[in-house]
Amino acid sequence: MTSHPSRPVADLFSADGRLKAIPRRPARREALLAHLTETLFEAGRDYREPEINEALLTVHEDFSALRRYLVIGGFLGRTKDGSAYRRQQQPGSPGGAIPAVA
Repeated sequence: MTSHPSRPVADLFSADGRLKAIPRRPARREALLAHLTETLFEAGRDYREPEINEALLTVHEDFSALRRYLVIGGFLGRTKDGSAYRRQQQPGSPGGAIPAVA
């Protein structure tokens, strides 16, 4: 897995800041998800699903697909009951692991 995409994620967005399309290529999609995680969600904060949906709707209408990709990709963690989400520490980034929330 490479941490340097061939093109910047900025070209995935239109002039109004909306995502043109969710990339099909895994490396491009991963770069996008990392960008969205950094720009939309604060580290160390719990989010309810409606908050996640609202944030993702600001960039693309298919917020449920983006949310699913973020969870599957390990960018957002979700409690077993699905009531809370939290930004996850990505491998290779500073700060170490986020402690578990009771």
